[in-house]
Amino acid sequence: MPSPSSYWVFGLFFTALFLSSSSSFSPPISISSIDEFRNYTAISEFRILNRRFLAECPDTNPYLEINVSKDSRLSDEEYLTVTVSGVLLPTENDWVAMISPSHSDVSSCPLAEIFYLQTGDLSNLPLLCHYPVKAQFVSNDPDYKSCKKKECKKYENGKCVVTTCAGSLTFHAINIRTDIEFVFFAGGFKTPCILTRSTPVSFASPEKPLYGHLSSIDSTGTSMRLTWVSGDKEPQLVQYEGKSEESEVVTFTQDNMCGTEKTSPAKDFGWHDPGYIHSAVMTGLQPSSTFSYKYGSESVGWSDEIQFRTPPAGGSDELRFVVFGDMGKAPRDNSSEHYIQPGSVSVIEAVTKEVSSGNVDSIFHIGDISYATGFLVEWDYFLHHINPVASQVSYMTAIGNHEMDYPDAESIYNLPDSGGECGVPYWTYFPMPTVENKKPWYSIEQGSVHFTVISTEHAWAENSEQYEWMKKDMASVDRSKTPWLIFLGHREMYTSTQSFLGPDADFLSAVEPLLLANKVDLVLFGHVHNYERTCAIYNSECKGMPKKDEDGVDTYDNSNYTAPVQAVIGMAGFSLDKFPNNVNNAWSLSRISEYGYVRGHATREELKMEFVESNTRKVGDSFRIIKSQSS
Repeated sequence: MPSPSSYWVFGLFFTALFLSSSSSFSPPISISSIDEFRNYTAISEFRILNRRFLAECPDTNPYLEINVSKDSRLSDEEYLTVTVSGVLLPTENDWVAMISPSHSDVSSCPLAEIFYLQTGDLSNLPLLCHYPVKAQFVSNDPDYKSCKKKECKKYENGKCVVTTCAGSLTFHAINIRTDIEFVFFAGGFKTPCILTRSTPVSFASPEKPLYGHLSSIDSTGTSMRLTWVSGDKEPQLVQYEGKSEESEVVTFTQDNMCGTEKTSPAKDFGWHDPGYIHSAVMTGLQPSSTFSYKYGSESVGWSDEIQFRTPPAGGSDELRFVVFGDMGKAPRDNSSEHYIQPGSVSVIEAVTKEVSSGNVDSIFHIGDISYATGFLVEWDYFLHHINPVASQVSYMTAIGNHEMDYPDAESIYNLPDSGGECGVPYWTYFPMPTVENKKPWYSIEQGSVHFTVISTEHAWAENSEQYEWMKKDMASVDRSKTPWLIFLGHREMYTSTQSFLGPDADFLSAVEPLLLANKVDLVLFGHVHNYERTCAIYNSECKGMPKKDEDGVDTYDNSNYTAPVQAVIGMAGFSLDKFPNNVNNAWSLSRISEYGYVRGHATREELKMEFVESNTRKVGDSFRIIKSQSS
């Protein structure tokens, strides 16, 4: 059977063939590099079909205008009204793009579709030479095509002889530091040409410190790392409880991205300057306590003062946490964007309510974090998306395929899923307590739980560095201190969902024996976009079945340990995977294809887990694992 990367190459070639032969509009070809796509195909014609340039539309309409409701000094979050007017013949193919920075190349590039396809996004999206932050068809205004907003532009003998139409759209903009411009196109997403442009608009404070998010650095609950983004490279401060700490400042460039020139979104089409990522550690805190902080400097301004809660120290009696995978983000307007995760808004809103209730000590997001996949501005939108929760409690992460994998990355999967990011934005934005960035596995203890967090994208085979680390980490757990051992990663071992690739049998055979040998209680994975819970499973066989307690909740008794319980929890945003009508897996006990998250409550005697449907806040599945203290 061909490798996954072979299927990708095959798809790239036929995508290019289709685009070059079927478009009704065919701009002239400009050859800039015959080496383009050398790694992916041997067909020389394909290598040179890398750019098509188109200037303005052949349109002589003197009445066209595009205006923005606010022309300068944008705040950190705005809902802008963009009005197109002076249109002589409105069509369903008219659209507006939000471009940043304003000098970006917005000429037509049919082969830009390859940049979307290589990350797995099959949506109908704009084929420009630089990725637009977002775009909308003007027909989103229901009055546009019917020309209900009319204006007479020319009179003769007292009669109107030229009438034009208008339409208005709402765009959600956040502070991405670079200026933005709105461009009006004809020709739809496939064959765009420029009609007119707005005046560029800028953010009032491009250096403003924004999107602060917390993470734990150890198991004491007495120190917390705060990471934030700013347009300013000078160190800033986090101020808390009468103390302050100076930030360390890092960034990354296009040269840090994977792929050769013009072959990955991150290297070319999707690049956006990330600004500067600041990080500082607050120390001398008390576990399970509430404090406040603000971050910034006198020169660039300060964030609001924010209350946050430290997690319980490892070895204490109780932990309340939320865990999910595969969230991403979705537009807060009617725009088209690359890789929209439609469930992400309802999930983050529900988790925000959980955090606001005071019943969440920490959050774990196990891979496929933002789905930016080489379209770097989307990391800003994701950080804005999670800010209501990540600024208040510890937000711990694991790396997934859409953060790491690319053909020349240090990943075991030779797939283009990260769009050329190859892990760099992930571990820059989310520094975890790892030995080093390029070894993104770690463990941490909170309350009565030891969490072992792995990278399914890095070598895990027997005798690999990560394998030896897993073996040592889990063997060292003091069950008198942390009676529960939870194993977290991205790619699943078991699923009833039918897919082209499916679980990696080598991963199962290499790592599952470690789980059994170390008596792991619960295994949580994402990657598959639904919720599924197993029996106590090993080698695809049920070694133990739960019993119903007096409330009808499935209860696994690990006082007489048999095998880990596993659950897939990748239902936090990405379009859901449906289960087949007939599932014959005896090990699959609960299957739900709804958006949501998992809520955990660990004491020393019980680990209770609930799948919560985000739209209704109803518990769709719940189970308990219990054990006596001597187990």
